[in-house]
Amino acid sequence: MHRTLLGLAAISLLAAACAAPSETSDTSDTPEAAEGDTSSSEESGPDAAADPSSEVTVRTESVGCEEGEFFWTQDDCEPATSIDLDRLISGGPPPDGIPPIDDPVFESVDDAAEWLEEDSPVMVVDVDGDVRAYPLAILTWHEIVNDTVGGVPLVVTYCPLCNSALVFERTVDGPDGEELLDFGTSGRLYLSNLVMYDRQHRNLWTQFEGEGVIGERFLGTELTRVPAWLFGFGELRELHPQAQVLSRETGHNRDYGRNPYTGYDQEGRAPFLFDGELDQRNSAMARIVGLAEGDDAVAVLLEQLAEDRTIEVTVGGADLVVLWAPGQASALDAATIDEGRDVGQTAAFVAELDGEPVELAAGDTDGRFVDERSGSTFDLRGRAIDGPLEGGQLEAFPHDDTFWFVWIAFKPDTEVVGNG
Repeated sequence: MHRTLLGLAAISLLAAACAAPSETSDTSDTPEAAEGDTSSSEESGPDAAADPSSEVTVRTESVGCEEGEFFWTQDDCEPATSIDLDRLISGGPPPDGIPPIDDPVFESVDDAAEWLEEDSPVMVVDVDGDVRAYPLAILTWHEIVNDTVGGVPLVVTYCPLCNSALVFERTVDGPDGEELLDFGTSGRLYLSNLVMYDRQHRNLWTQFEGEGVIGERFLGTELTRVPAWLFGFGELRELHPQAQVLSRETGHNRDYGRNPYTGYDQEGRAPFLFDGELDQRNSAMARIVGLAEGDDAVAVLLEQLAEDRTIEVTVGGADLVVLWAPGQASALDAATIDEGRDVGQTAAFVAELDGEPVELAAGDTDGRFVDERSGSTFDLRGRAIDGPLEGGQLEAFPHDDTFWFVWIAFKPDTEVVGNG
């Protein structure tokens, strides 16, 4: 009976996670259960994760649709789409029911230290030296921040159901020239992933790939990816003491720091509102570091990376090095985010500096890596901090700390690195 009650409680929390949190922080903020089929196929093997677009007829023109309105609010509207509309699942809330942050307020690292712990997970973005950190304690409740960093308009996104923390430029080339977009939460999920919408034209975009998938204007358009890192707050404070940290002054009343997804990333858990087929070569919730360039994709199993600390891979013809160090709490484990187990911090870089290869190995100090060719030490941001290469900066390669089930669903031809 005890296990049954725990299971029901966990399901309730997962349902709450996909719905809109209320404006209060008392017990009334438990959202209503999300809609949709939560079952997943139990097919196994590498062929189980069929390409979600492999059997979809792409419709490039919308028929009977009024621009600027969501297609599901219109009778007889057949929108332009590159995905199966039947797989676009309501997560419960209406558009922007999970409210994006449009006017972010920031505070200093010292001020943020009054409420963040050393292992508190933060999403780090650096554009031309403008370093900003977005605590997952906040992003969990908002999922999208429309911001401008280093003079570049960005959309900072976090999908808790996929643990995907991704950043894209908000400026796109549209039919009428360059356009600046801002994004909201659509209230829909595709393959358990956040579906965003642009408020200018209400086209729909998958967060996982930053691609316009519904709507004639931006169908097939891909947002430009910007590298980001999930670090512990202590690592941020050491590497970037002058960084600006997103504050809890969001204009919304949320219980920041509470995790409405308690236990979601436990081994054996089924992904929520995922209607794809599970590739059982690895556990659905196995954490991976995903890297892709065009159709070339690699998934490095986090368990293997944590053991080796550094792993070299080749993606899109580029030789890369993927790094791991302890020091970040899982945002999806314990009821309080800061009490989550340590899942570590990752980074990926092109494995060369000034045209010469580097061969990084774990150093004696966590978060430090030694180039076996030059003897120089590098930090988790790919900066050489001593030795003959001191002052050098490795080129960051965009990577995704996410779950196996969603990565392989979107990228079924992935090469897998690790012990799965």
